[in-house]
Amino acid sequence: MFQALSRALVSQLHPKMLFLMLWPVLLATFAWAVLALLFGAQAVRWVDGALKSSQTVQWMLEFWPLALLAAHLAVVVLALAFVPLVLVTAVLIVGVFAMQAIVDHVAQRDYPGLQRRHGGGFAASLGNSLLALAAFIALALISLPLWLVPALWPVLPVLLFAYLNQRVFRFDALAEHADASELREIARRDRAELFLLGIAVAVVGHVPLLGFFAPVYGGLVFTHYGLARLRALRGEPIEGRAVRS
Repeated sequence: MFQALSRALVSQLHPKMLFLMLWPVLLATFAWAVLALLFGAQAVRWVDGALKSSQTVQWMLEFWPLALLAAHLAVVVLALAFVPLVLVTAVLIVGVFAMQAIVDHVAQRDYPGLQRRHGGGFAASLGNSLLALAAFIALALISLPLWLVPALWPVLPVLLFAYLNQRVFRFDALAEHADASELREIARRDRAELFLLGIAVAVVGHVPLLGFFAPVYGGLVFTHYGLARLRALRGEPIEGRAVRS
């Protein structure tokens, strides 16, 4: 895990990766800025109506300092949601459109002899990303009551993004080189380590400024980890694999 994190940092300093680091985030930011300009007023009205129907906001309206906050709470909520929305979109863009370049870069420089067995393709990557997004949204909705506990505010977004990171990147990092059985085997064996890597990338994503580098850095981390684990898996004796499975 630590090798993957450190090697990804070195890989990110390459000019190809520095360019790749910029355009997914810029594209995601531009897309959400356009949506905010087109539908921002409607979104504010909808969120404001939903919030004011809650008992908590009704209670806030009875006290002057809190009433001032409650009057603009919808704008605050949408403003706070902008950066996470950009990061989620950037992760999906990297996963679907940029991971091929990331995998090729890492494989050519660090794993040149690793055979490509093409266990996935563009359609599989897109399907995996859409399923990951659906699960991410479902988990976010299920966890809504937990957001009322202030102590969980730093933890919940990290865990949610950790899930999204590992679900998107673990597949795309290996889809070019691993076959279907190898993809399943690595996901089964290294589930805990993959989630911990997702947490590490999510923490980077919540650091101001550094967060914009997190999607490509995450792709590099999971590519280094996945290809190293795949090489180790293929180097095992056949009997050893049978015992573990």
